[in-house]
Amino acid sequence: MLQIDKKKCFVELGRFLSQFALDNNVKNETVLLNDLYFDDFVDLIHLSQSHNGWFTPEQVYFAVQSWAEALQEDNLNQWLSQYDLSTVKPKTVGLILAGNIPLVGFHDFLSVLITGHKVVVKTSSNDQHLIKFLANYLISVNPELKKSITFTEGKLENFDAVIATGSNNTARYFEFYFKDKPSIIRKNRNSVAVLTGDETHDDLVNLGEDIFRYFGLGCRNVSKLFVPKGYDFQPFFQAIYAYKDVIFYEKYSNNYDYNKAVFLMSNFKLLDNEFLTLKEDSSYASPISSVFYEYYDNIDELKKQLENEADQIQCIVSKGAVANSIPFGQTQKPQLWDYADNVDTLQFLIQI
Repeated sequence: MLQIDKKKCFVELGRFLSQFALDNNVKNETVLLNDLYFDDFVDLIHLSQSHNGWFTPEQVYFAVQSWAEALQEDNLNQWLSQYDLSTVKPKTVGLILAGNIPLVGFHDFLSVLITGHKVVVKTSSNDQHLIKFLANYLISVNPELKKSITFTEGKLENFDAVIATGSNNTARYFEFYFKDKPSIIRKNRNSVAVLTGDETHDDLVNLGEDIFRYFGLGCRNVSKLFVPKGYDFQPFFQAIYAYKDVIFYEKYSNNYDYNKAVFLMSNFKLLDNEFLTLKEDSSYASPISSVFYEYYDNIDELKKQLENEADQIQCIVSKGAVANSIPFGQTQKPQLWDYADNVDTLQFLIQI
């Protein structure tokens, strides 16, 4: 199957996904296979929360819309134009996917197929249904893809290379188990925001999106703030008040109550607005409903610290304070060429 044909399938998938939004699902009669898939996908979106309590319709719709935008033909062309795929020798690539946010493993799935390889997918128990649905849609668009897509429930077998995502603990297992295969092994990472005190109210509202989207469960969610000595947190708390309704979601509320109680019993000093706690801490990984913060004296010294600890950081958000940082509010809208852990997945797949 030619790469151009595979690209057309993903463009068609993007058109299919563009029909679904939280405020309104609008059927486009020119989209292929709507009679078979449209109503079933609406049902799946609303059933997703029964499969994973964190996958509320709002969060799933957001992920779906993000992929609808990413899979536009111009984006795919811009992404693929940087690579020579003519030398790829088709192989079988195993994927072990995470399940912390909806469709988190879809980029790896797309990358393997678009480069001409076959994919064997082991989904997370937390996100088993969405990616399989999209795979079935792709196969219906072009049945030749069925030869290239396999899902497995058991042990991952019969593959030439692997991309595995997990925690720091599971990564050690992956590194041992896959030591004889070309691999990308992804570990825990977190994202940070660097504030200077010059941010506008809108900047800080957008930062709230980076913190609260997917309830903070993604590696691209901001879990730590770096702030200058003497920083006034009042404008921050005023801005993120827009996200106050997060506390009405039971799973989030339970985490807020539990983590706040643990902090208080340990006599930690907290800043608190009744739906988010801020704790001064040098660590990067904060628990759900909490964000850590750390003071800095000198922005240049902070930049060096971030460079030295880059292996713990997924992305950095700032208003231009740090080179190559992401604007506020954009962490959960990565481009196709924004690779997890800064590892070029397509280059890896070309070389195996």
